[in-house]
Amino acid sequence: MRQLHWLKPSVCDEGNNCPEIAITADAVYLRSTLHPDAAPTELTHQEWRDLLDGIAKGEFTL
Repeated sequence: MRQLHWLKPSVCDEGNNCPEIAITADAVYLRSTLHPDAAPTELTHQEWRDLLDGIAKGEFTL
């Protein structure tokens, strides 16, 4: 896999339990800072938008 530029939320600062994303022209990659060497989840741009929309609407509960 090519080198990706990983970003994490600013609220994480130096935390080790945060999501990270890398956005390319073709996909959005998602991984955890707890497992940076694990294979990331690959989403299409539409899947990423749908995920963010679902989070904003409170569709995910614990």
